[in-house]
Amino acid sequence: MSADRPINADVEGQQEPPESVGKPKDAEEQPKAAPRKEPTPKPADPAPSPPRRRRGIPGAIKLVSALVLIAVAFIVLAVVAGSGSKKSDEGAAPSVTTTVTSESPSTSEPEGGGGAAELGYPAFATSNTTRIGGPDPVSNAAAAALAVFPGTSEKQRPVAVALVGTEDWAGAIAAAVLMAEPIRAPLLFGEAGGVPGPTAEALGALQPGGGAASGGDAVFAVGDVQVPDGMSAAKVAAGDAATEAAAIARLRDRIAGSKPRAVILASSSEPAFAAPAAAYAARSGDPILFTDAKELPQETIAALRRHKNVPVYALGPGSAISGKVLKEVEGLGTKVKRISGDNPVAAAIAFARYDHGNFGWHVSDPGHGFVLARSDAPLEAAAAAPLSASGTWGPLLLTDSADTLPSELRGYFLDVKPGYTTDPTRAFYNHVWIVGDAGQISVEQQAEVNEVAELAKIGSEE
Repeated sequence: MSADRPINADVEGQQEPPESVGKPKDAEEQPKAAPRKEPTPKPADPAPSPPRRRRGIPGAIKLVSALVLIAVAFIVLAVVAGSGSKKSDEGAAPSVTTTVTSESPSTSEPEGGGGAAELGYPAFATSNTTRIGGPDPVSNAAAAALAVFPGTSEKQRPVAVALVGTEDWAGAIAAAVLMAEPIRAPLLFGEAGGVPGPTAEALGALQPGGGAASGGDAVFAVGDVQVPDGMSAAKVAAGDAATEAAAIARLRDRIAGSKPRAVILASSSEPAFAAPAAAYAARSGDPILFTDAKELPQETIAALRRHKNVPVYALGPGSAISGKVLKEVEGLGTKVKRISGDNPVAAAIAFARYDHGNFGWHVSDPGHGFVLARSDAPLEAAAAAPLSASGTWGPLLLTDSADTLPSELRGYFLDVKPGYTTDPTRAFYNHVWIVGDAGQISVEQQAEVNEVAELAKIGSEE
């Protein structure tokens, strides 16, 4: 289909897509929208170079790819200011004032309310997109957690958080299941030698205290990470991808008190094919287990035996999870189905469309949320998982380019593009979270995503 003919026009019900994995319809290439002219940012004091630099960003937008953390900061500041006459022991959320640009993080007090201007447009948000654009996964995870749990009241705070090492992409993806009901624990990144600044500030606002939903623990510490002082923690020992994921699945079973409806099998050697599992685990509560390409690890075998007769869905092509491995899974008495595509971008779209009984996103029509990240950034995919389990709930999609929207992804967005004939306020809408700074996903690509997600007028009024 094309942008001129979206599949939805004042439709009261949703269309039924096919019950099998399908490739998106080919769509006519639309002319790329010209990027919006951006205002010249105010000069800022130089900041120290970060330990991990990314691709350089044009000077005009260096200060506008700020974290959603800033937006939340002003909400928190407003609450604190409004309660200034109250006693300090009344539990008001602490002010989060970390300003993070695309160059490096720095901690400072906002002056004169200038933070809103620093967010910029459209690098921070467009009419149909919102960017979480910190300089690293640590900052992006803190921002995503605060976007879902602003922390301005007890009801807006999670019972617990998951804390995973900054180099442990597989542990982070597996820990996304802890964001599902009943736990609802967002992901933050930690380190063996301390608590990173953005994580510490997010914890100050989130104030997890543990409770029945988390088994009494405030932190789920995965791998070799330091637990903040004074916080009770359930610990998952450091290990390889299969070992940590199996332990997280056991933790999930213990707290949930029941078996999952399905198990997701992901590749431990191809993170780009595994990344979309994080979003679905956060949404569904179905745990993620890992396998090598050609051999099923013993820890995964033990977990599958414990979940006998629970269906298994394998993500990725034969190069990521071989047919031999799937036969091993079936030999354990478990049914298994593969969800795949020719590349990580296509595989993520196939998973977004997939529908099999109670499993799958089944997103083949308008009116949904989406999350977009780079295919070579699995930590960002894990950090964004809470966004898929709240707000406009939706699947993780992948782009493999900093500057260009992949043609198959553009075609998918056009397939689910919303439309109306007479009344736009009664139509369906799409919204896309973009995770990563402008060096990972450019402002031009964001503008193109905004265009293909835009509600379009179709037909003529009678």
